[in-house]
Amino acid sequence: MDAEPHPIEIKSWPRFLVGGLMIARLLMLLALPLEGLRGYGDFQHFFNLAAIPGWPYLDHWVEFPPIFPFLIELLYRISGAQQHTFDYLLFFILTAADVGSLLVFGRLLTHLNPPSALKRWLMYALALVALAYAWWYFDSLPVLALLLGLLWIIEGRDWRAGAVLGLGLITKLFPALALAAAWRLLPPRRALRVTLLTLGIGLIAYGALYLAAPQFTAASLISQGAKGSWETVWALLDGNLRTGSFGPLVERLDPALANVSSGQPARIPTWIPLGLAAALGFWRFLKARRTPLAALALTGLAWCLLMLASPGWSVQWTLYALPFMLLLLPDKEAPLLVVTFTLVNLLEWPILLSRGLFWAMPLTIILRALLLVLLAIRFDQRARQP
Repeated sequence: MDAEPHPIEIKSWPRFLVGGLMIARLLMLLALPLEGLRGYGDFQHFFNLAAIPGWPYLDHWVEFPPIFPFLIELLYRISGAQQHTFDYLLFFILTAADVGSLLVFGRLLTHLNPPSALKRWLMYALALVALAYAWWYFDSLPVLALLLGLLWIIEGRDWRAGAVLGLGLITKLFPALALAAAWRLLPPRRALRVTLLTLGIGLIAYGALYLAAPQFTAASLISQGAKGSWETVWALLDGNLRTGSFGPLVERLDPALANVSSGQPARIPTWIPLGLAAALGFWRFLKARRTPLAALALTGLAWCLLMLASPGWSVQWTLYALPFMLLLLPDKEAPLLVVTFTLVNLLEWPILLSRGLFWAMPLTIILRALLLVLLAIRFDQRARQP
């Protein structure tokens, strides 16, 4: 039986994997009609959002942190308001982000030196090719920021880590979870440097927008938290069998409507599960070792705890779990959990909800919650493992 290549030898594989991902996306672009490429994703919503007159945060409120709304506004103007051009440009940007994530994932593997490193890298490439969430939504961008921030924390590149995590923070909040890795792996002074740079970029961006347009910026900041619960155990408890979609786009012109929820109010205040998750996470943080493996595992644990406490869930957030499962879990366990977690979310959307079968949501919600609990336990164990 041939010996498996040592992880260091995977340096010879980037061209193969990156080329395979790019060819697969190109064939998809050539073979699928535009409607098929959009699928059940949010490209139509992104185009409609960009078509609102004016600039996001300045002339209307949006539910996303600022980088992506400004990006799609620029693409809208560059494309001359032609939707097919807009879609293709955004598709290429998301593909470039996935290529970056694939390369960063390979470099993280060389630091962890796990068994079957090449197989894990290949599985991640296959997931990015096969899983439509990678191009239906824009989460490929913050996933890249999260993985790159973790890599630079492990490699001791503090300024780069803080800068990319700061940019990630104003693309989606999740990349900021990598600060747990910084505080576990780096000396306190350097961890503080990464933290201040990350949060400083966020404060500068939001502060500038607030000074320019306080009403629309404030409305954008509160919009996600104000819409209530969706697709979680908390949504089941509240009686909200729905997705996290917002109302008509015309509402974005009125800042007051950002604070209006169409769902039932929370029976348990959101700060209670979030506070318990933060306390549990800090306790497990104190028990973790100071190794690259533990730093990555702590970030994965923090993400799981946040998802369990969050009032909402969106199926494209599966993209954040995949690299942690493939980096941290044992050989036989990683593929099984990757496939199971992905199938549960695909079952929810698009298989069930696109057909109006909202009565089946409790099944997928409970299964996903159980899987998140299992992942949290396994990541905690890896964080304490020599």
